[in-house]
Amino acid sequence: MSGTARGSGVPSTPHRRFDPLRGRWVLVSAGRDRRPWSGESQAVSPAAVARHDPECGLCPGNLRAAAGLDRIRNPDYAGPYVFANDFPALRPLLPDERLEVRAGPGIPPGRAGGAEELLRAEPEAGVCRVLCFGPRHDRHLAAMGDGELAAVVDLWIGQAAELGRVWRWVQIFENRGAAMGASSPHPHGQVWASASLPDEPAAEDVRQRDYLSRHGRRLLVDYAGIERAAGERVVADNGEWLAVVPYWAVWPFETMLVPVRPVASLPELDGPLRVSLVGMLRTLLTAYDALFGVPFPYSMGWHGAPGPAGATVAAPAGAGHWQLHAHFYPPLLRSPTVRKFLVGYEMLAGAQRDITPEQAAAMLRAHVPAAGPDRVR
Repeated sequence: MSGTARGSGVPSTPHRRFDPLRGRWVLVSAGRDRRPWSGESQAVSPAAVARHDPECGLCPGNLRAAAGLDRIRNPDYAGPYVFANDFPALRPLLPDERLEVRAGPGIPPGRAGGAEELLRAEPEAGVCRVLCFGPRHDRHLAAMGDGELAAVVDLWIGQAAELGRVWRWVQIFENRGAAMGASSPHPHGQVWASASLPDEPAAEDVRQRDYLSRHGRRLLVDYAGIERAAGERVVADNGEWLAVVPYWAVWPFETMLVPVRPVASLPELDGPLRVSLVGMLRTLLTAYDALFGVPFPYSMGWHGAPGPAGATVAAPAGAGHWQLHAHFYPPLLRSPTVRKFLVGYEMLAGAQRDITPEQAAAMLRAHVPAAGPDRVR
């Protein structure tokens, strides 16, 4: 068929795909990644990293890079370690803190026009924490043993449960590699909890709620079933978790990790789902690192039912439309040094990608490790 890739129902001509999770369109321009490239080449983090770096502010026993004279020394921690971010983007508000909107210089009082509508601000409270995944400076998630990875999963769940009882949104995330702005090569993530629901999860909340009201089923549970049946965008499937390049993916090797049965939030994960998540994380991250033979940079984060009081073992009230999932956004496009930049059209018009999600999934799938014995703990 003209305009369709041979052996596939995927169009080979430029086309748009709808993102039902956020309600937006993505332009797919298949084959554009083959255009000549003389732009920036982005180096990635080196593979050889010391087990302990005496200059690292996250390694056990070292001084943190906090402002002021009273710098804090990390304990000699042996597992995951959590501390309040020394440079937080959010903090609890003091009782007397207020924000007032002013019309601006040169505008007489009472003649501000639409300033009250157009120049809006409000206080935003929250907390920020750093999540060190383990003591070793050289042990990223993909290289961890089962016990170490399980401890990280338990860490994510514990933070979601604790902070979700107080805050509206709990964003657990990891930036890996200098290409994604990681401030330290030490394996770590962060959690930012806020009083309001940010734009991305707010859009997902609306779309998932609407889908449930119309179909009586969760959007991402239905989507996981469709992808498992189709197979062409699946990277890995262990029967309980699905790693898939979304049909509407924006980043070249973007993936989504989703449980195949209904689960609203991280604290709802039972024992079997936690164990199978450990295996799926290793499978996906190993495939990433093997694709170009480098430690693959990415930003990843968990999206689950908002709080407060939403992070309990039982599903939070009114959150039956939510399905837990993790987004992985890696920037590399065609090699270890050439990355995708969201500029120009993407910033001014809309999202666009250069290879099809089906191509990206096939490339990742080719590097999924064969099943083998458990990792040494």
